[in-house]
Amino acid sequence: MRGSVEHSWGWGHCAPSPLLLLTLLLFAAPFGLLGEKTRQVSLEVIPNWLGPVQNLLHIRAVGTNSTLHYMWSSLGPLAVVLVATNTPHSTLSVNWSRLLSPEPDGGLMVLPKDSIQFSSALVFTRLLEFDSTNVSDTAAKTPGTPYPPYSLADFSWNNITDSLDPATLSATFQGHPMNDPTRTFANGSLAFRVQAFSRSSRPAQPPRLLHTADTCQLEVALVGASPRGNRSLFGLEVATLGQGPDCPSMQEQHSIDDEYAPAIFQLDQLLWGSLPSGFAQWRPVAYSQKPGGRESALPCLASPLHSALAYPLPQSPIVRAFFGSQNNFCAFNLTFGASTGPGYWDQHYLSWSMLLGVGFPPVDGLSPLVLGIMAVALGAPGLMLLVGGLVLLLYHKKYSEYQSIN
Repeated sequence: MRGSVEHSWGWGHCAPSPLLLLTLLLFAAPFGLLGEKTRQVSLEVIPNWLGPVQNLLHIRAVGTNSTLHYMWSSLGPLAVVLVATNTPHSTLSVNWSRLLSPEPDGGLMVLPKDSIQFSSALVFTRLLEFDSTNVSDTAAKTPGTPYPPYSLADFSWNNITDSLDPATLSATFQGHPMNDPTRTFANGSLAFRVQAFSRSSRPAQPPRLLHTADTCQLEVALVGASPRGNRSLFGLEVATLGQGPDCPSMQEQHSIDDEYAPAIFQLDQLLWGSLPSGFAQWRPVAYSQKPGGRESALPCLASPLHSALAYPLPQSPIVRAFFGSQNNFCAFNLTFGASTGPGYWDQHYLSWSMLLGVGFPPVDGLSPLVLGIMAVALGAPGLMLLVGGLVLLLYHKKYSEYQSIN
């Protein structure tokens, strides 16, 4: 039946234009995923009326027809739950007694439930460290011999309320291992700075990712921790929920323009489904100095996504509270730096940033400098052809006006 319907209503010679197809796609997409130019953003640390303060940060970004909810927490490993709804009136509900119990299912909800258009989560499970002393090939499959990882579920974190900054719509989770017998983090910390945006803009510091009102930025900084080797490389293990049995897809985008991130022509994206959907976006670069620059740029390598069923991951209470006992987790590793060139060992500093959002990922247009170069490159041959044509035309006209005396 379906085949006959498609055949009888075929487009034939009246194929739709690309603009019409794009319009149909946009109208078919849920309202919560279409994107908003501006949003009204608020940050709130959800109070725990039953006991001591718990680090649960709620970022609510309200648009005309939709709301984005980012729930960041350091209960367990640092994690974020991202929810998009098709109403500006959706709210967060927290049941602290259930959330802090061994079975937190249902302790975190966005209401009304039928307004949810998309939801997923990212969990930063472990801080990785590798000894790259005997690794000479920058394209090697492994960054080096791994040291025992630091589980972020075993970190002690600051009170997020102390770092809340309504002016910049930002807050910072800063922590160190609770058990640190070698005093590796005696003068160091691992920080996750979260920032929301009410409109499109671009930060002043590299890699200057273009953000919109539909995104939230995360900047990770490892500062002052003592490496366990002379040329240690660090990394992060990241877990996420798949949309169904399959893992999200990882994509690379390439450009000829590097104005905003010098010498970086690539953009990596994690996509939870066909667009418009949820996404994470970053440039494959980290920095070993502050502020970052070309001279302190480090490569950022992402491993392929793989199912995490084969080994246990540190569990996040807020992810379990919102999604229940789902086990379709996928994981990948991010490794910062190479055995040669600049590294964390220079100043005991490392920073990396990414965007998390819903809808269509931001796309960089060509910069005015590149457009100018292209205009000159393409315009010069055209100008030469134009001048040559005029010369030939005048030459032909001159001889066409000559009349023989015979």
